[in-house]
Amino acid sequence: MVSNITKQDMLEILNGLTEEEKKKLSGSSILITGFAGSLGYSLLHFFLYYAKELRIKKIYGIDNYVFGQPEWLDTFKDNSIFDLRNLDITICDLEFAKDANFIFHMASLASPVYYRLYPIETIDADVLGLRRLMDFYRKNKIKGFLFYSTSETYGDPIEGQVPTPESYWGNVNTCGPRACYDESKRFGETLCYNYFHKYNMPIRIVRPFNNYGPGMRINDQRVVADFAKAVILGENIVLYSNGKATRTFDYIPDATVGYLKCILYNDFDIFNIGSDEREITILELANMYQEIGKELFGYTGDIVFKTHIDKHYLTDNPKRRCPDISKARKLLRFSPKMDLKTGLKRYLSFVNEMEDEK
Repeated sequence: MVSNITKQDMLEILNGLTEEEKKKLSGSSILITGFAGSLGYSLLHFFLYYAKELRIKKIYGIDNYVFGQPEWLDTFKDNSIFDLRNLDITICDLEFAKDANFIFHMASLASPVYYRLYPIETIDADVLGLRRLMDFYRKNKIKGFLFYSTSETYGDPIEGQVPTPESYWGNVNTCGPRACYDESKRFGETLCYNYFHKYNMPIRIVRPFNNYGPGMRINDQRVVADFAKAVILGENIVLYSNGKATRTFDYIPDATVGYLKCILYNDFDIFNIGSDEREITILELANMYQEIGKELFGYTGDIVFKTHIDKHYLTDNPKRRCPDISKARKLLRFSPKMDLKTGLKRYLSFVNEMEDEK
């Protein structure tokens, strides 16, 4: 069963695309790596609802289910448009998807707790997996290749670089506990740049900023998921910091519009995709969850402070994170629509629906 919230979200993604952008997808076959993750949830459901309307031939998928196979994938089992496979992008045979002409490469571990547990695997997906894809498709006449980088390429921005533009080169520790993710994404961008210039591949790069929403597992161990889990289970909201770091947060279906616009863009470029709403502290975010939880479910939990069992939980953690999306606004006509409070209500309602179905 597909959530009513998901149905609403998918229609909003469709309405976020221009008629010209929709036509560019017509007649195409699409490969999505890492489709079982939180970003893949929205992308797959969008194609589930609108592949026929957009005249898309086939949707291929690769995921190694490192955290298990999500139950929502059952929806896709009997749909002949989808060919979703349990494979490792670093070693698998890509022949089954040789006719794909749009490639979304999002396979990676994006949660700091998990990529610190699997640092080599994270590097392999972002570098080896990326290169294998580009080598396989560089001789084909593909229409678009989208590499999902990250806002973590900026590290901890220096004063005067927040909101952070794509032109900022970053302030990143190359030998820290987060470097496996930060630096592999940075090197992935370098590969993209060189494959574009050497082989003229239609490559685009996106740097997502703090996405959240339907499809994000409540055991993801990023704060948006941790806080949702606490509210749904009626537990206290736990902060493993002083709560003073600031972020902006972008609802995943909102961001998905940006990702689609990126892959359909007509030249190599790098785009920040995120929300440029007012930055809020992590403590403010916790308070917002507490208030919304009370409104929706009668939540009565407290906000408490603890030390995380992972000693590197806060090592190299950026103090601020906010994108400058003026380039995406101008060139892609991307403009996030969902305010944070409304998005959190939808996310919490979605998580509650999924938990009720178990």
